[in-house]
Amino acid sequence: MKRLSGWDAFLLYTEAPNVHMHTLKIAVIALDDIGDRTFGVQEFRQVLHGRLYKLDPFRYQLVDIPFKFHHPMWREHCDVDLEYHVRPWRVAAPGGRRELDEAIGQIASTPLDRSRPLWEMYFVEGLANGRIAVVGKIHHALADGVASANLLARGMDLQDGPQRDRDSYATDPAPSRSELVRSAFTDHLRQIGRLPGLIKYTADGVGRVRRSNRKFGPKLTRPFTPPPSFMNHVLTPERRFATATLALADVKSTGKMLGATINDMVLAMSSGALRALQLRYEGKADHPLLASVPMSFDFSPERISGNRFTGVLMALPVDVDDPLERVRRASADAALAKESNQLIGPELVARWASYVPPAAVEALFRRLSDKDGQNKVLNLNISNVPGPRQQGKVGGATVTEIYSVGPLTAASGLNITVWSYVDQLNISVLTDTATVDDPHEVTEAMVQEFREIRRAAGISDDLTVIETAMA
Repeated sequence: MKRLSGWDAFLLYTEAPNVHMHTLKIAVIALDDIGDRTFGVQEFRQVLHGRLYKLDPFRYQLVDIPFKFHHPMWREHCDVDLEYHVRPWRVAAPGGRRELDEAIGQIASTPLDRSRPLWEMYFVEGLANGRIAVVGKIHHALADGVASANLLARGMDLQDGPQRDRDSYATDPAPSRSELVRSAFTDHLRQIGRLPGLIKYTADGVGRVRRSNRKFGPKLTRPFTPPPSFMNHVLTPERRFATATLALADVKSTGKMLGATINDMVLAMSSGALRALQLRYEGKADHPLLASVPMSFDFSPERISGNRFTGVLMALPVDVDDPLERVRRASADAALAKESNQLIGPELVARWASYVPPAAVEALFRRLSDKDGQNKVLNLNISNVPGPRQQGKVGGATVTEIYSVGPLTAASGLNITVWSYVDQLNISVLTDTATVDDPHEVTEAMVQEFREIRRAAGISDDLTVIETAMA
């Protein structure tokens, strides 16, 4: 048994019937390398069963504390019913990108069952060229983007030679109510003992910000007051999904010419796309939007669970007409946000989250999820996560693409997540059914914005075609 951190638990508490807090990880797999050997859902279950020993979070079961006296705990070694957790799915013909995206939207539309380990996998058949896809649905409380990337790498054959599999696993007994209460009481005493150190950590961070001669914070009308937008409203429970692929080399070379990082380029592309969508849906784009951009403070390759990031608020220059100026502004605002995050202390929010009262926070977010009005914190979430640089395999079959997307948060109907994989920069967009007519409007606008940036920089807008990616 181990206690969820305050930040992990907070991601549980923010869930509501129309706000699902799972993330999605999608691997597209070519079966050419396995010859005539059958690789169906049952074979995939066997491969996964043999690898569970190094996918520890897949054997975690959530255990609530009586009377919500403390954050829940993970029962670390429980039985896993792979017949339940690994499910078959077949996409509609002709099995292209849009058909897979539609299936993923349907998969994303239902919450995870908290009485079981908080993940599901879908073995998707019917894709063009004989490919399959594996869609992982993992609760955010289990893992953030960095941990998920490490977990995904462990599940793939990234080393030469045969994989060491296991055929059986020991399970831990379920804890008694008295054990849970005693453990919670003991942990509360430890938390009280850590409070002076946290207060000092906070005071030191505030002092560093005050002593700095830089002006921090999003350039908005008022701090933490994002402007109204088409993406902010009461969410519907259904989800829609869209993807696009760019060549990582194209993005790197363009960014290098403009003095921008890959993350800067992602923010600039998002800003240009959102500007186009605001003009389409609202007829104006005259104010910066406010995005929450996760910044990890633990990049350990050994970490496969937990959340070690903070959501940094960042202005998106959608009010800027010139694409190169948007790149410059996005880069400058990102640098400022990173600097302010380091000054205030990257673990500040995560450490204070340990002290939030479970019942009160759950009730608060259920009210916020049903409240009709503007999100008072942010407009949307944008993530950029570096994924595996090696070509992965599953059961000997080659993983040709990986996509990932985080959840929608209360009153924020759009999430843009970018994962790099080998030579690809893969864009994923998640929306509800009320934000845009078609989520591919967002991915297409991002690709178009990248072309606009290249044209403005005097580079050809002919983009490299990734032959291994879905058409």
